[in-house]
Amino acid sequence: MILSAPALAQAPAADAAAADAAAAEAEQGLGEIVVTATRSAQSIQKVPISMQALGAEKLQERQVKGLSDFAALLPSVSFEGIGPGRNTAFFRGIVPAGGAYASVGYYLDDMPITGTEVPDIHAYDLERVEALSGPQGTLYGAGSLAGTIRLITNKPKLDKFEFGYDVEANKYGKGDFGGQLESYINVPLAPTLAVRAMGYYRRDGGYIDNTPNNGTFNDGSSSTLTLGDNNPNTSYTLDNSDIAKDDYNTIREFGGRFQLLWQPTEGWDITPEITAQKQVARGYFGYDPRVGDLEVHDYDQTKNNDRWYQAALSIHGHIGDWDIVSATGYFKRRTRTLNDYTYYTVTYDGFGPGYESYLQFFDNCTGSGASQQCQMINPTQYYHADTHRNKFTQELRISTPKDWPFDVTVGGFYQRQKNELNTSYAIRGLDTITGYTATGGGDVAGGLIGVPAMYGIAYDDDGNPYFDTSDVINANGNPLGTMILGTQAVKGDAFYYVEQDQLYHDKAVFAEGHYNITPTLKLTGGIRYFWTDYKVRGFAGVAGSAAGVGCTTPLPDDERLTCVNTNPNAADGTGRYKEDGETHKVALDWQFQPDKMVYFNYSTGFRPGGFNRPLRIRSLGKIVNVAPFKSETLTNFEVGVKTTWNNIFRFNAAVYYEKWNNIQYGVVVSGAQGAGMTGNAGKAEVKGIEYDADLRLGKVTISTSGAFNDAKLKGDFCNFALNTETESIAQLSSCTLGEFVEGSSPPTPQVAAANGTRLPRQPRFKGTTSIRYDTDLGDYAAYVQGAALYQTGATQDLNVESNELLGNTKGFVSFDFSGGIKKDNWSVTLFLQNAFDKRGQLTRNTFCSIDFCANSSRTFTIKPQFFGIRFGQKF
Repeated sequence: MILSAPALAQAPAADAAAADAAAAEAEQGLGEIVVTATRSAQSIQKVPISMQALGAEKLQERQVKGLSDFAALLPSVSFEGIGPGRNTAFFRGIVPAGGAYASVGYYLDDMPITGTEVPDIHAYDLERVEALSGPQGTLYGAGSLAGTIRLITNKPKLDKFEFGYDVEANKYGKGDFGGQLESYINVPLAPTLAVRAMGYYRRDGGYIDNTPNNGTFNDGSSSTLTLGDNNPNTSYTLDNSDIAKDDYNTIREFGGRFQLLWQPTEGWDITPEITAQKQVARGYFGYDPRVGDLEVHDYDQTKNNDRWYQAALSIHGHIGDWDIVSATGYFKRRTRTLNDYTYYTVTYDGFGPGYESYLQFFDNCTGSGASQQCQMINPTQYYHADTHRNKFTQELRISTPKDWPFDVTVGGFYQRQKNELNTSYAIRGLDTITGYTATGGGDVAGGLIGVPAMYGIAYDDDGNPYFDTSDVINANGNPLGTMILGTQAVKGDAFYYVEQDQLYHDKAVFAEGHYNITPTLKLTGGIRYFWTDYKVRGFAGVAGSAAGVGCTTPLPDDERLTCVNTNPNAADGTGRYKEDGETHKVALDWQFQPDKMVYFNYSTGFRPGGFNRPLRIRSLGKIVNVAPFKSETLTNFEVGVKTTWNNIFRFNAAVYYEKWNNIQYGVVVSGAQGAGMTGNAGKAEVKGIEYDADLRLGKVTISTSGAFNDAKLKGDFCNFALNTETESIAQLSSCTLGEFVEGSSPPTPQVAAANGTRLPRQPRFKGTTSIRYDTDLGDYAAYVQGAALYQTGATQDLNVESNELLGNTKGFVSFDFSGGIKKDNWSVTLFLQNAFDKRGQLTRNTFCSIDFCANSSRTFTIKPQFFGIRFGQKF
């Protein structure tokens, strides 16, 4: 648990006495944080699970604005991603790299926003952030395999008017200026009716420079592409000078929340609310050390336009002595994304001769017929996507009367989610080109580049291309022409296109109860039975993939799903997966003193399996089947203590052992043109310790928390490969370290990761410590604070070969400082984060397949030096 010192701003004169009393109490000892992690309000010290809570003051003190900020303060949490709205969190080293569901639950109040690449919810007017470590499947379901993060908002108050605002100006050390304006208001409208609203605007200045490449790649080699042949007359030089810009990774964001509280009768609360946010993040938030410090070479735009809203209705009441809670929510999100994809083109260019049809495209022609001559266009790819997510959630919980000798909460859960994916791996102008070079056309003797071909091209026994005069493809073409008329575009300007509708249904019934065996010994048990089904229908592939299922390309721009290749084995082309099962928990806690507890917790979690679409294998020229992937499970054994000593020292710790089975892992299979699938990598185990402590000595508060995780694979992870006899892709039934899959090109190791391989992304140790001093300066209350963040290095991929391509991150220590004064209802705060401008490495990622794009990987770090001033008032 992380507690904060007293707030920087108190109520004005009317509440001065209460504020002074609160301050005096805080100075004497530690305060208490009440959490709702178990769906009922209780002190965090009484909850028999390992968890942390970041209070509102702590969020403000540490300049927490979103996911990456509060994840830094949670020792068991790591994350990967490439920028705001495109990050995914993990707990305790449970880092799946595939699958349809997230491994961590992500909640705004009672409503799940669970998924991968979750929105970067702005942290303002929050009561607290709760982080629940370990499986939370009993109460939180399939998306909480490894843990749950909950953002709890401040609720409307019936008894008082509140208004506040905060203004901030900030700057990244060598980067750009930024700032934000935030405000909230609470208005009682009647004795039983109140509203609360929050709004904000934020602009973050950038700190990554997209520098001119000056004719070279990041390794110093020439940026001139050979375009898939050995012909000196075909080349293209990459130049990013048109979009080069300093501090190009800016954020512009605004949003708000509106809540209403109505108490129609005693004991009943009805609370509708809506939260909405729009965030536009430009550029990469990682850099390429091969280019320079906080520098990259991007050749096309990178931008994520993320807008979403969540509407929720909470009803809490009583029927007799029974407590009833209904939580209804609707979440709608649309992300429109641009991303530089040039290095995918660079990788194909490096494959050598025979890839002309992937790299040589022509337009801007003169002449006609056999004398037509066309000019080559920029062949580099870029990515653009338009993704829609809609989720409806309903949960109902009923709890037994308080005077019963035991208490039980039973409930039901229903969720329907529909995702619409429209994703293009594209080349600008591909949809309007005149033609492209035939395979082998760049090196055929006497071939004319950019001139319409009359004959097809074949290869002799020595692998040399020649004009096949028996294959007339265009009677009006030139006998020496090498350009095939038409376009490689699948839809729009996409060379590779994904267009899918995904539909998820999740249903569950659950129960959790507590029984006091003795006044100090309590038994907790819970179970959840679930049913889940998943459907996906659509298209994924290149023009050849569409032709393989009888579709004519380009596909029409004004219609969706006109070509379906998701599951050729089904009459309607739909891929389906369904399963049911249960997850459970048992906990025993002993309150051996009123402020000291020891507990044991056994819990399980699950993440459903799913459908794999067939993949097109280039060497076969056909589609092959891929087996579904299985659900994964996590079993957690945890022993912990929660203690408070004389109300000035608090120490909590947990020791745990977790068994992870059927790890879901994304694989790019050799020969599948970069397309991927999800398989099961085997088993793993995690052994770890988590702790947090707070010490209050008069005006000095020391807080620290940390986690050690030893996470590793149990047994060899056998790779996935094409079986040419069955024409299917599956995991090898056995594998030998050091051997390669027969016939794979490029060669694929039989063993992707050996027994004992460390699980990726999670540092062995991660922690934070802060020291705060509060004092009075005349009529002013003042504080100064110093804090340190520290963690060890981490591997970046379970596949050993892929991890070698990315490289491990290094450990680091960084320091933050802040100070402020307050008087009456106003406060001023100065802050300096990462004071010594360290490049604390968090993760390394590529936007495309690691095998293809490792040479363009980016290193994502903590913020560089960041400083600013904030002024706020509260009424």
